[in-house]
Amino acid sequence: MNPIIAILKEHNVTDAQINELFQTLTENPFAAMATIGQLGIPADKLQQLMAMVMQNPALIKEAVEELGLDFSKVEAAKAQLQQ
Repeated sequence: MNPIIAILKEHNVTDAQINELFQTLTENPFAAMATIGQLGIPADKLQQLMAMVMQNPALIKEAVEELGLDFSKVEAAKAQLQQ
């Protein structure tokens, strides 16, 4: 299991919430950040999760693929942010 998904499940985030989070991430990364803040994950674990993603951004792609979502939408959202 992808470590991002594992941390989310460790903090009782449901499969539906995980799918919603990554769906939001593919459409609007800023909204995804707000959604993450509402999941009730302790700050120290949230920092650990963010550090993990920053050190290995491919984890997001792996999680998106594991959930059966379209990674090209993540790339498109990232391109919009860089403009």
